[in-house]
Amino acid sequence: MAVVKARRKAIVDKNACVACGCCVKVCPRGAISVFKGVYAAVDIGKCIGCGKCKTACPASVIGIGEVQA
Repeated sequence: MAVVKARRKAIVDKNACVACGCCVKVCPRGAISVFKGVYAAVDIGKCIGCGKCKTACPASVIGIGEVQA
């Protein structure tokens, strides 16, 4: 049986995101992009869970949470 490990990743509330792009500018791994000009989307494969996007978000719609890796 494989052990599933949880990792910290950025999670965006896409219903509240204003697509300002502040998170995109600060992400050191290029893990965030603005999807169709509507909301920010996180590539969890690239995200390292550093929290810089959460700090930069003026709408406070980004959290750092545990996701299955």
